[in-house]
Amino acid sequence: MASPGPAITRRTLPAMGRFAAVLLLIAATTVLIDVAAPQSARAETVTVPLGTAADFAVLAGTTVTSTGLSVITGDIGVSPGTAVTGFPPGQINGAIHSNDGPAVQAKADLAVAYNNVAARPTTDIISGGLGGTTVTTGVYGSVNGTFGITGTVTLDAEGDPNAVFIFKATSTFITAADSVVNLINGAQSCNVFWQVGSSATFGANSILRGDVLAFTSITVGAGLLVDGRTLALNGAVTMDTDTITRSTCAQPRELSISAPTAADLGGAAPGGTVSAQLGPVTVEDRRGIEDANWIATVVATDFVTSGSPVRTVGRSNASYWSGPATSTIGDGTFTSGQPTAQDAQTLDLQRTAFTYTGGRGTSSATWDPVVTVQIPLATVAGVYSCTLTFSVA
Repeated sequence: MASPGPAITRRTLPAMGRFAAVLLLIAATTVLIDVAAPQSARAETVTVPLGTAADFAVLAGTTVTSTGLSVITGDIGVSPGTAVTGFPPGQINGAIHSNDGPAVQAKADLAVAYNNVAARPTTDIISGGLGGTTVTTGVYGSVNGTFGITGTVTLDAEGDPNAVFIFKATSTFITAADSVVNLINGAQSCNVFWQVGSSATFGANSILRGDVLAFTSITVGAGLLVDGRTLALNGAVTMDTDTITRSTCAQPRELSISAPTAADLGGAAPGGTVSAQLGPVTVEDRRGIEDANWIATVVATDFVTSGSPVRTVGRSNASYWSGPATSTIGDGTFTSGQPTAQDAQTLDLQRTAFTYTGGRGTSSATWDPVVTVQIPLATVAGVYSCTLTFSVA
């Protein structure tokens, strides 16, 4: 699936500040946000359109049967059959549709989805024994036409929450007892699909993630946890004290940076120095991914006057230091690019302002940086302004 291009936001506001009889320097900030999803070798893989079948946690052609206290979150449907048994004692957080309008439409949409997957070319042919392997996004066929899991298979999204995993078994999909489908680095159950050319059978006390699209039937062993859907085109879905929760994709989250719209650095005579804090700069990371590292940077333009002729104070005369964080949220390590005034760096190059490493999930950091400008002796009096660009990626 093609990853979206970097989402870039620019905000430049007119510089504002007090009048200085000698020299006034003003810094307006431009905030750049660069959130580039990591590219994958399988980036072209797109999700499967389920249509109204997405409303169902369990959908069958002939019957839906549950033994024991199964708990289903999402609708249960059957068509053209009509039998749904085991509820109660089974519990359903949704509705039961027995060959009614929604069930008929969902079965039609399931057929479209099944055929959509069947028509896709595979990006790789792999061993049908998935246990003990790690798989990245793509459309996978099996060497022998079957897929099976003994132990754990890990699906790695490589930091892309939109990564799609499709497994195409021309015959069966069978898992052993206590098997696990594990998701890492942003992988989501809503983007995992198991197409089965005949029937699927899942071993007891296992964890299965993703949507199963079986041509015939699905047997869910005792005590299974399914984070996804069990959808059978023509046969039955049989359960035994299972928990099946219809998967949904998390809402898009972002990495963002904010900074003051303008800062007045003050006034001084040629040969003097001006220095001021810009105000709080904040990075917020709400991507909710593994390895949620980021780097915030800053760079400046030259200070120039408006009108003609244009007078300039070069950006190499400006130095910057971030100072310590004034507040942080996150379990990783926050590191200031310039912890103290002695660490100040000139702004003629892009400088690291703050970094976050070793973290997982959400994080944030705020700091109040200082900009200092040495005014050359030959500088003509006037109002000088520059743009500071903060970015995070």
